[in-house]
Amino acid sequence: MSDSTKGLLIGASSYVLWGLSTLYWPLLSSSGPIEILAHRMVWSLVGMLLVLLVMRHWQWLVGLARSPRQLLLVAGAATVISANWGIFIYTVNSGNALQASLGYFINPLVSVVFGVIIFSERLRPLQWVAVALGTLAVVVLTFDYGAPPWLALGLALCFALYGVFKKFVRLDGLESLTSETLLMLLPALGYLLVLHAMGTGTFGQTSPAHTLLLVGTGAVTALPLLCFGFAVVRLPLSMLGLLQFIVPVMQFFIAWQVFGEQLPLSRWIGFAIVWVALVVFGTDLVRNARDRATARRAAGETADPEPERR
Repeated sequence: MSDSTKGLLIGASSYVLWGLSTLYWPLLSSSGPIEILAHRMVWSLVGMLLVLLVMRHWQWLVGLARSPRQLLLVAGAATVISANWGIFIYTVNSGNALQASLGYFINPLVSVVFGVIIFSERLRPLQWVAVALGTLAVVVLTFDYGAPPWLALGLALCFALYGVFKKFVRLDGLESLTSETLLMLLPALGYLLVLHAMGTGTFGQTSPAHTLLLVGTGAVTALPLLCFGFAVVRLPLSMLGLLQFIVPVMQFFIAWQVFGEQLPLSRWIGFAIVWVALVVFGTDLVRNARDRATARRAAGETADPEPERR
């Protein structure tokens, strides 16, 4: 099996695992969203430290500790990804998994807008069409819900902001998650200790199965990230960009078929517009990747002229 094929299979697996995690959080519904989030931070860090221990990969921590700018950027990334995790857990456990799906459907479009606003990137015509369709979909769903889909917008904005921070953080996926959860350890652990002191925490109090599920939040967080880290160095970004839509598609069908959330006609229309926007976005992504590959080949041919005939 080629390296790229392994990357494709493991990359797809990472997104499938992220999609399946939608089924995990309702199993912890006897805990509050913030308690679940705090456990997710603590046990994710434990998992990351075990991986680093096996890999003997510690030297990057010294460089990070000596760079106040990088520490500040990591703190910003930790804040927005914690908000994203918290909103996601609340969204799924409050019976709004469709909004979680919508949030991750529109996230690429929000990231494109941030690229224009923050990095002064220029949008191609199809990207403008995709953003316009995404905006129309949010308007339609606002009328459907009777209010803007705040949970979906919160998820999309937090994850897009996380992407902005990651542009400046010089760490890979494993290092990044470790440093982010390390910075959030004290508030997370402090919150859990306060809950325990007040007698309102659920760890070790509800059932052995519930306690194991809380510990398992670390694996649920870390395993797909490790798979993603393996894939990202073996696949072009255009392929990863298309694979990411596995997650919201799975979330949509889980919300509809497993959780039984209602889908009136107006909501179908809103999601249909989002899907059209993503088809346009994906088409532009593939076309741009193909054009770049063609340009690179042409440049290579120019740099290596045909040998002189004798």
